[in-house]
Amino acid sequence: MLYKIRLICAALIAVLLVGGMTGAFYPVKVFDVQFSAVFQRNLTAFSWGAAVVLAGVLIVTAVFGRVYCSTVCPLGLFQELLTIVFRRKQKPQKNRAYKYFIAAAAFGATIGGSALVLRQIEPYTMFVSAVSGAAFGLVFLAVLAVLVWFKGRRFCTNLCPVGAVLGLISKHARSKIAVDADKCVSCGLCAMKCPAGCIDFKSKTVDNETCVKCFKCLNTCRRKALRYGKAAKSDAPTDPDRREMLRAGAAAALFAAMIGGGAALGKKAFAKVKNVLLPAGAKNAQRLANRCLNCNLCVQNCPMKILKKADGNFPAVHLDISNNFCAFDCHECGDVCPSGAIERLPLPVKQRTQIGVARVDEDACVRCGLCVMKCPRQIIERADGEPPRISADKCVGCGACQNACPVQAIFVEPVFEQRILQK
Repeated sequence: MLYKIRLICAALIAVLLVGGMTGAFYPVKVFDVQFSAVFQRNLTAFSWGAAVVLAGVLIVTAVFGRVYCSTVCPLGLFQELLTIVFRRKQKPQKNRAYKYFIAAAAFGATIGGSALVLRQIEPYTMFVSAVSGAAFGLVFLAVLAVLVWFKGRRFCTNLCPVGAVLGLISKHARSKIAVDADKCVSCGLCAMKCPAGCIDFKSKTVDNETCVKCFKCLNTCRRKALRYGKAAKSDAPTDPDRREMLRAGAAAALFAAMIGGGAALGKKAFAKVKNVLLPAGAKNAQRLANRCLNCNLCVQNCPMKILKKADGNFPAVHLDISNNFCAFDCHECGDVCPSGAIERLPLPVKQRTQIGVARVDEDACVRCGLCVMKCPRQIIERADGEPPRISADKCVGCGACQNACPVQAIFVEPVFEQRILQK
C-alpha cells in the first residue's frame, strides 16, 4: 500500500514538474519545495514562508526518512524511471564518506556567497537545466543514465549533496525500514529490487541513511518480512568510531573553509561578467552570478523569450532584448524563480525597477515617433522635427522603445545596480 501511495504522489508531482519545466503550466509551485532552491532562497531573500518550507522538508525527513528523494526530487524520479526501464538486479552498496565532503563544499560555498559549486552537482538544477536543453545538463543526465545502468541510484546514495544532508537526518528518523529476522528467509529478492542497494539480505539489515524510501522492498517481499514504522531501540553501540569522528571533523573543517572561500569564488565568477542586462529583481550582476542556480526555469517560462541561459558573456541567466522587449505587465521570471536569485517583486514595484536606461542615437534617428507611442511609462517626449528625449531618471530599460525603433537608433544600457524609481 505504501508503495502505491508513494507512486501516486510521485506521478502527480512529476506532472507538475514537467508542466513547470516546459512552461506549459505552473499551477502549483512544486519547485519551491526543492531542497537546494529553498535553502538558497533563505539566504538570498529570506521570508518566513521559505523558512517554514525548508523546516517542513527537514521535519518530514526526520519523521519519515528520505521520502523527498523518491517523491519530490525530479532527478530522483528520473532515476526511478530508468531503473524501471533497465530492470537490472542490484547489489548492496557501501556508504562512502566522500559524499559528506561534496556536501560540505557545495553548501559551505553557498552560505559563503556563491552557488558556483552547488550548481555543478545539485540534482534539481541538473535535471531542469537538461530539460531546457542546456548542454551541461544533458551531458550530466547521459552520464547519470550510465551510472544507473551499472550501479543503480549510486548518485543518490554516495554523490548527491542533498542526499548526504537528508541521509544524515534519515539515519536517525523516527520511521525506518527494518527486516524481521524471524520471517526473513534470506532469499535476496528485496535486495535485488532495491534501487539504492541499501539492503543486505545476508545480515538482514537495511541502511536507512542511503534508503530513499521508495518502498519497493515492502511490495516485493512475499513473506512480509520487511516493515516500515517506528524504529526499535538497538542494543548495538551508537558511539562513533575514531574514523567516523575524523571524517566528521574533516568535513566540518572543509565546510567552514568553504564558507570563507565562497566570497573568493564569487569574485571569480563575477570576473567573467561583461556588460549585461538583467531581469528586474536580480539587483546586480555579481549577486545574480553567484546566487542563480542556472535551473533555467525562468527561461522556459518567459513569455517574451528574452531570458537567455548562461553563456560566455554571463555565467547565469540574463536578458537579450535584441529581438523583443520585457513586457511591462509581466514578472514571470521572478514568480517562478525558486531560489530567490530573481526576487518576487509585486508587479507595481517591478514596473518601477530600473534595469537599464535607453539612449538615442540622434544621428540615426528618423524622428518617426514610434518610441513615444510604445513607451509603457510615457516618459519619452519629442518636439516636431526633433529627436526624442528620454528621461533617464524615469526610464526602466524595458526595451519597448528599442524594439519599436525601425532604424535601431535606440539602445538600452544596463545599470550597475538596479533601483526602484519614484512613480
